[in-house]
Amino acid sequence: MFDRTDAHITTWAIAIILFFVALGLHRAGNAKAMKIVHMILRLFYILIIVTGALLFWKHQGIDPALYGVKGLVGIWVIAMFEIILVRLNKGKSTKVASILLVIALLIVLYLGFKLPLGINFLA
Repeated sequence: MFDRTDAHITTWAIAIILFFVALGLHRAGNAKAMKIVHMILRLFYILIIVTGALLFWKHQGIDPALYGVKGLVGIWVIAMFEIILVRLNKGKSTKVASILLVIALLIVLYLGFKLPLGINFLA
């Protein structure tokens, strides 16, 4: 089990979609629906971390340092998702968090595709 990254990629792809759905619901003024989507997104945070940890423990012998960095940056992405949504609910600015999210997302995607378990089209 977990020789492939399908479950992990599926969970983070759904999480990204749910994040944008939550943003859209906030802009539409539908607070109740946004709260529901936000709670579902929190479930996907857990699934992302669990599938990522299982992949890390299974394949850490390949390049433990870079996979560790990728894991930390992945948690940074999750933290930025959460910070942005909470700040939106409180009516605070999300500009800095959004910039940090883009930076973290680019780093984690680069590492994910560059490392041996990823699709190596960045070579």
